[in-house]
Amino acid sequence: MIGPIQKTEFLPIQSAADVILVRQRVRVWSEEMNFSLVEKTKIVTAASELARNALEHGGGGQLEIEQVSSGMRQGIRLAFSDNGPGIANVNLALTDGYASGRGMGLGLGGSKRLMDEFSIDTQIGRGTKVTCIRWK
Repeated sequence: MIGPIQKTEFLPIQSAADVILVRQRVRVWSEEMNFSLVEKTKIVTAASELARNALEHGGGGQLEIEQVSSGMRQGIRLAFSDNGPGIANVNLALTDGYASGRGMGLGLGGSKRLMDEFSIDTQIGRGTKVTCIRWK
C-alpha cells in the first residue's frame, strides 16, 4: 500500500520540446531521490517513451510525477494521461514488435519492463492513463 504523496509536479506534453522537458525533469527527480545510474537510465527511458506515446498517439497530455513511499521503500510514480482515442487492444499494444504508428513498437512493452509497477487505464474515445512506479 502506498503511503502519503511526499512531492508532486505536473508537466504538459503538447510538443516535442515538452518530451525533452519530461526527460530532464524525470532525470532531476531520480537524481534527487538517489536512484543508481542504471535505475535512472531505466526511469528516464520509460518516461521518454511514454511521453512520446502521449504526444503522438494521444494528441498530447500531461505527466504527473510523484515521490511515493510504501513502508520503508521510496519510489517515483509517473502518471501519463491524454484525451486521445484510447487503446483498442492493450494486450496487443504491449506486444513486442507491435507498432500503431511510425515507432519501433518498443514503447509500452519496453516501458513496462523498465519499471517495477505498470498499469494502463484506457477507454476508446476518452483517452489513456499509464501509471508506473520504480522503487528503490
